[in-house]
Amino acid sequence: MASELYNSYLTIDQRSEGTYSEKRSKFISFAIPVETEEEALMEVDRLRREYYDAHHVCWAYRIGKGEVMERANDDGEPSGSAGRPILGQIISQDLTDILVAVVRYFGGVKLGTGGLVVAYRTAAAEALAAATIRKHILYTDYQLQFPFDLINPVMMLLRQFDVEVNGNDADTEGHIWRIKVANQHVPDFEEKAKTLYRLIVKVYPN
Repeated sequence: MASELYNSYLTIDQRSEGTYSEKRSKFISFAIPVETEEEALMEVDRLRREYYDAHHVCWAYRIGKGEVMERANDDGEPSGSAGRPILGQIISQDLTDILVAVVRYFGGVKLGTGGLVVAYRTAAAEALAAATIRKHILYTDYQLQFPFDLINPVMMLLRQFDVEVNGNDADTEGHIWRIKVANQHVPDFEEKAKTLYRLIVKVYPN
């Protein structure tokens, strides 16, 4: 039943901000939790409207659990000098479901490509340093069907793998339960469940 599963992921729960200045240029950075590309781009548009007088709004996002989608944008800065350093800070902390954007007000002194890389990287790091990073455990939902007289072995199975029961029902044949199992326990849970005769285990469609 179990295919390749990812056990957990790291992300931020709330928006955070940071600032950095270099040769009169001001960089204002934001780390924002997002779950879709559409949501990320809406946040970028919101920053563009709020900071309409800024010279650049550069950004990067990383979205998904396990297999992630990444995108970075330099917004007119030299290629690779802004978006990629921002994305690098996200990757270095193994974060996902996050947008990091950096608003730049040009101070009149050019920083050069190397200076821009350092500035955008540092600004992104400041926003992430202000964020609270949390680990989220991933689960797989199942439906269990079993006769009434099998309840004790089933309860022992659930306790063994610290399974949470989300719903319970019954019909004339027995119990029908919905449970969730932490992905780290899924292979062992499924293997053990096979040893209980008359227990039917199905992955619950999400």
